[in-house]
Amino acid sequence: MNFEFSEAQQLMRQSAQRYLAGECPRSRMRESTARAEPFDRALWLGMAEMGWTGVTIPEEYGGLGLGHLEQAVIAEEIGRSLAPVPFSSSVYMATEAILLGGSDELKQKYLPGLASGELVGTFAFHESVDHSGWSNVKTTFSERGLSGEKKPVMDGDVADIAVVTCDVDGTRRLAVVNLHETNVERERLGALDLTRGLSSLSFSQTPAELLDDRAGLFDTLLDRGATLLAFEQIGGAEQCLHDARDYALNRYAFGRQIGSFQAIKHKLADQYVALELARSNAYYAIWTLISDAEEFPVAAAAAHISACKAHRQCAQESLHVHGGMGYTWEVDCHFFLRRAIVSGLLLGQVRHWKHSLVDKVVRGAH
Repeated sequence: MNFEFSEAQQLMRQSAQRYLAGECPRSRMRESTARAEPFDRALWLGMAEMGWTGVTIPEEYGGLGLGHLEQAVIAEEIGRSLAPVPFSSSVYMATEAILLGGSDELKQKYLPGLASGELVGTFAFHESVDHSGWSNVKTTFSERGLSGEKKPVMDGDVADIAVVTCDVDGTRRLAVVNLHETNVERERLGALDLTRGLSSLSFSQTPAELLDDRAGLFDTLLDRGATLLAFEQIGGAEQCLHDARDYALNRYAFGRQIGSFQAIKHKLADQYVALELARSNAYYAIWTLISDAEEFPVAAAAAHISACKAHRQCAQESLHVHGGMGYTWEVDCHFFLRRAIVSGLLLGQVRHWKHSLVDKVVRGAH
């Protein structure tokens, strides 16, 4: 079994690294945090021109027609760069939802715009700060339209369309809604991650279109999103490790590199172990996804849990290795820590994923 990416995928990675190094340096990311709307639209459209927003979209809808493995390569580099764009919301969630459950008419309507970057999508399933989004859906859909409130919604302040969880006669469904409808209200919320926006979305009998009602659509979407998000988190975690390593090699105390002290070595080693565990789980999850293996739900949950842990641990330990400087605005540690915390909540609290993983393993054993 070959666990390495193909030559074409490696070339795609190198191309992404060159593009992001030139177009999204840390200085540009910092500039975005000073604006009321951190979304860097010019960078987003540049990524779309590179084809990144349409990697998994079929060519007939304006995409590249590639696969999730190629999307994972791009995701890793997005996480490494801290790019201030709604990539996870639009590409992993909204696009995947329409690909999974959209009619041909719905795909024709939205996928070309999502592929070209003209449309930005998001996924709205949290209904309050302390609500997991996995149960007790209060937003309803009827003949009159969609009614309810979702918050917080990642990138809801800049999105054009939203895939919304809703209750239809006691059944959880997914609906696509145009956020430019007159009876949609948005309110920007304060966000811990300064490179991404949060908002609340309120619907009052808003016109919407339901996705396929086949069983398991919501769970499959979450599993796909979790797998791709895991690669983005791995990219961020690895960059945190590299930043900590570089600082430890260049910072001296008592006439020695601080990286020569055992306590620092332990921190770097712990980061590396967490990162590689997350990477192995993510590789297995993406393999089960592209192979359509029955283990995919279990693999996706394991990948998400380990990636969330590695991302946050590497961000925290990188800040600690930087010492007092790590807590200041002058260095970038806090940007990575903010992204790690918010990414870990994007698809629901990790404890829910842990419970879900246990349930899936138990059911599989029987």
